[in-house]
Amino acid sequence: MLTLGVFTIYFTVLLGIDRLVRKDFNLVRGMELGLLSSMSSCDSKLNPTISLFQRARRVKLNTLFAPEHGLHAALQDQVAAPDTLYGKDLPVRSMYGKERKPSRDALKKVDAIVIDLLDIGTRYYTFVWSAMLMIKEAAAAGKRIFLLDRPNPLNGLTVQGPLIEDGFESFVGLYSIPVRHGMTIGEICMMLSHQNGIGADLRVVKLQSWRRDTYFDENRLEWTIPSPNMPHFMTALVYPGMCLLEGTNVSEGRGTTRPFETFGAPWIDPRRLVCELDKRSIRGIELRVTWFVPTFHKYRGELCGGVQIHVKNRHRFDPLICGLEIIQTIMQLYPKRFSWRQPPYEFEKEKMPFDILIGNSWVRKEIEAGTSIKKISRRWMTELRKFNTVRKKYLLYS
Repeated sequence: MLTLGVFTIYFTVLLGIDRLVRKDFNLVRGMELGLLSSMSSCDSKLNPTISLFQRARRVKLNTLFAPEHGLHAALQDQVAAPDTLYGKDLPVRSMYGKERKPSRDALKKVDAIVIDLLDIGTRYYTFVWSAMLMIKEAAAAGKRIFLLDRPNPLNGLTVQGPLIEDGFESFVGLYSIPVRHGMTIGEICMMLSHQNGIGADLRVVKLQSWRRDTYFDENRLEWTIPSPNMPHFMTALVYPGMCLLEGTNVSEGRGTTRPFETFGAPWIDPRRLVCELDKRSIRGIELRVTWFVPTFHKYRGELCGGVQIHVKNRHRFDPLICGLEIIQTIMQLYPKRFSWRQPPYEFEKEKMPFDILIGNSWVRKEIEAGTSIKKISRRWMTELRKFNTVRKKYLLYS
């Protein structure tokens, strides 16, 4: 996108899969391939990457690998998926079941691995960690990896939130990066592979005509739902902060048509909550009183008093600050009803779910102590600046 006076010019972004198709799959011809993807990964004409590989000449699709939410992107969060078949004879190996990495036997059957996944630009979203586990195991097996790049839907400039402290690594954060990293999946996988000594033969099929300052809806691309509770771009916009509610007993809106944009609980008075949140002057949003009945997950079938977030200025909006302000406000309004979610969560059996999401235990303790969110956020700024210095070395786009 380019703005000239009152005119806005939108560029057509070519995805990694688009560029591979245009070159007639020349990078992977004659290879037995493993493909880590799901049916939500499509080219710019909405053809699934999986189907494009099946139809390609001189390309042999040997094995499919599926991330969380399964091959069809239909399973709810934290639902394990079994190995299965696609069609009559194409094996599908789950990377969100008994194992979260590919088996050595599966890797022995392929010459190279192709990865095409929709990252949401937020550390908690597990696709980048499935990609990294695949890269690590493929590197150990001596396999070449081709990663088909995609835009960061939250833009490629904004970096927010704390990094992960030692001991708080998990499947919602295997390596220490900020909550909002401002990188494409190709850039972040290249960085993590290099910085952690993985030594992968990783080749990124780059985007064409993508600008770092653009959000997803400025790129003439269609949103294809990567998981049941990520129905559109606006969900991704609030997700970096509102996913933190998973670490509490407050509903993050799962089981509604507006997950993460809507939140609440049966014991919340939404008018009172909106009044208190307005006093905190959260930038870039307006809050609306609402009620909802979740069809699954927390408070299934119960009427919840809640709030819907309407983002009015995405450039001023800090989703992480918003999420933390909401949690602290609810805790202070309802000290006897609010509680932190207990483990297990995302394969972690000991540490608090909120702690592995935020990447430490001190943020939770500061929230409990009543420390202002503004003061809390200042504490992670030094490490964020250090990350930005490292990050710049791996940026592929201007």
